[in-house]
Amino acid sequence: MKTLRVYRKSIFPADIDRVYRLLKKLKMLQYIAKPYASFTPVDGDSNIRWEKGQTTAFSFKLFCLIPFGVHTIRVISFSKQDIYTHESNTYVPIWNHRIRLRPLSDGRTEYSDEVEIGAGWKTVFVWLWAKCFYAHRQRKWIKYLSKARSK
Repeated sequence: MKTLRVYRKSIFPADIDRVYRLLKKLKMLQYIAKPYASFTPVDGDSNIRWEKGQTTAFSFKLFCLIPFGVHTIRVISFSKQDIYTHESNTYVPIWNHRIRLRPLSDGRTEYSDEVEIGAGWKTVFVWLWAKCFYAHRQRKWIKYLSKARSK
């Protein structure tokens, strides 16, 4: 299956430890995904542990309204510098996501999302949505971290 890639990088106004700590929280994923998407654990357990080998299934809603099947996240690696997951859902069989974190000397963090998407004939449409989704996510991260820093 032909795939397309989305890549986006930003500088976050927080140190790598804070960003990594927040990445471990399901509530943070849910917060930064809105209003483009919602993720609700299928089993109702909100105490998700993001760690190597863990697989979690979510009820996925596009724009928090349109049911878009079950989205499964399988954690391949989860470390402070590199998080890699193989994800898929009913309509998008390939969604491989890598997050890279790099500490900067001034206490900020370079953050990047790279996603490989494969959805058959729908790939280009999913790729266009994903470009907007990851731009939104990173803007929302920066806004959240900036507010927290100013307090």
